[in-house]
Amino acid sequence: MSETAATITLSELQEHLRSPPFHQLFDLSCVRLDRDAGELELLMRYTPSVERSAGTRQYHGGAIASLIDYLRPASATDLRAIARIRRVGRSVGVVDIDVLDDQDRLIAIGRGCYGTKAG
Repeated sequence: MSETAATITLSELQEHLRSPPFHQLFDLSCVRLDRDAGELELLMRYTPSVERSAGTRQYHGGAIASLIDYLRPASATDLRAIARIRRVGRSVGVVDIDVLDDQDRLIAIGRGCYGTKAG
């Protein structure tokens, strides 16, 4: 853990979550910070700005993925996503995704669950 991460206060973290315009779409707040356990719990409150389709009240996958942040910053680079199917069932498929920059550095990792039925 960096020295900055070890000393940041809860109020400084809250300000970091609220100040960038992109973050404001998600109404994020920190509800728990446990330095000893190395854990942080964020809350994303439901708002229409995170909807998959207007009126559905379903979260868009991009909003959920935004909670997962990154391993390193990506600046002025193209990004490439490599998806690997882990499992395909009758109703749900699971895919692991690596995001790399133009120097093949790992920027982010994620796992997606997708419906496998048409429609």
